[in-house]
Amino acid sequence: MSKITTNDPVEIRAILDLPVWAVVGLSGNPARPAYDVSGWLAAHGRRIVPINQQAARVHGETGYATLSDVPFPIDVVDIFRRSEEAGAHVDEAIAAEAKAVWLQLGVIDEAAAQRARDAGLLVAMDTCPKIEAPRIGWPAA
Repeated sequence: MSKITTNDPVEIRAILDLPVWAVVGLSGNPARPAYDVSGWLAAHGRRIVPINQQAARVHGETGYATLSDVPFPIDVVDIFRRSEEAGAHVDEAIAAEAKAVWLQLGVIDEAAAQRARDAGLLVAMDTCPKIEAPRIGWPAA
């Protein structure tokens, strides 16, 4: 089976330029990668929407238990969950009419990536915005 996601620089830039990021698995634990990456995104002007079972506030933003609880449009669903759990979150992103899904480092679900692409979403998989941004020169100077 060939890899569906190529993490093309043009597509990565298009995703990074989107303003509202729901971060699935984001908690207030500063030792977790989701906390660090979402803080970096916020520092680059992205609105962060924490998605966690406790609906806890993180980075000063209101948290929600699920994507379907978010009362406004989401552009990117950034998934910090195990690969076997990612597909359900991709399906929620499709249902929420997100524009893109980002599966973090080590999060790989080719079938879910294909469903997202088939639904017209941009897809990044098995990578991180903090890695991709300098690689593609984002944000532009």
